[in-house]
Amino acid sequence: MNIKPLADRVLIKPAAAEEKTVGGIIIPDSAKEKPLKGEVKAVGHGTKDEEMVVKEGDTVLYGKYAGTEIEFEGEKYLIMRQSDILAII
Repeated sequence: MNIKPLADRVLIKPAAAEEKTVGGIIIPDSAKEKPLKGEVKAVGHGTKDEEMVVKEGDTVLYGKYAGTEIEFEGEKYLIMRQSDILAII
């Protein structure tokens, strides 16, 4: 990975949005919800006050409006602070 987050920031690849419901109904693009989980691709070194708990490869849950969306080499990623992550799955 060529992107290296600084301080307590984390680079996350969001999970794909659900294409259809449990009952088999196909969800149109306009009704798809933004995924709230993803895989950690890179982490910063932390700060003197905050040690990094998450590591590369972890699957995490984050808030609906957390992070900044970026696109790198055709892939969409989120960069957010470790404190915006709600849980590690």
